[in-house]
Amino acid sequence: MDTTVQLSEPAAMPHGKVQYQSGQGIALITLCHPPANGYSHEMMLDLDGAILRARFDDAVQVIVLAGAGEKFFCAGADISMLGNVTPTFKYQFCLHANETLLRLENTNKLVIAALGGHCVGGGLEVALAADLRWARRGSGKCGLPEVALGVLPGTGGTQRLGRIVGASKAIAIMASGETFDFDRAEALGLVDEQIDAKDETVFLEAVLRMARTYCTPNRAAMSVGLIKRAIKGGLDLPLESGLALERELQQRLFQSSDAQEGIAAFQEKRQPIFEGR
Repeated sequence: MDTTVQLSEPAAMPHGKVQYQSGQGIALITLCHPPANGYSHEMMLDLDGAILRARFDDAVQVIVLAGAGEKFFCAGADISMLGNVTPTFKYQFCLHANETLLRLENTNKLVIAALGGHCVGGGLEVALAADLRWARRGSGKCGLPEVALGVLPGTGGTQRLGRIVGASKAIAIMASGETFDFDRAEALGLVDEQIDAKDETVFLEAVLRMARTYCTPNRAAMSVGLIKRAIKGGLDLPLESGLALERELQQRLFQSSDAQEGIAAFQEKRQPIFEGR
């Protein structure tokens, strides 16, 4: 049986730095800025637009974020660009990047970062805004080496890394500026799973197949999305407030067709067929 996920032909976003494809419940957003997929303001504008496109498409249940080519997911901000703009522009650039990644993080659809190559600096910061990070084993390194430039990770790294690995480990990683392989990244909890694949094409095919398992009819995609919202929205709240958020989201699910189908299928001892509503 052919398990290949069928997507639409790649379509370039307005500035040509990001490509967008969709099909079978998945939106594939690919960073395309050779040689290292470093992000510029134009790429962030394209990424912002692609995130919104996926968010508003009811047929999209999972977003996969990847980098073009064999060597890089993303090497972070385009340093040559930063060397030629004013401090005011740099501030606005960082602000918009923060807003874009928050939009990705707040989208109530599962977001998977497919790390097929080096994922360093701002590239890791982009990946940290995803819900899951799957890496091609042995394909690259990750880390936040901004200290070598006399700056700090300014696209969410100081905040998201500490929330994942803890404050002391985050400080050690960022203050040293070290980079490390995906084996260590997995041990730290930065990578959720590694996939053995001979090249980027095989890796991305595997990622898409795995991503498809989070889509209907096999998985209640609405439930997955609200699980994400409960965690993302509740972790920084007092427990009582987090529980209140959980109850409200649960009530929305109780009213859904998929909850009725899931409960009925359990009682009838059969596999549920979810529709995402």
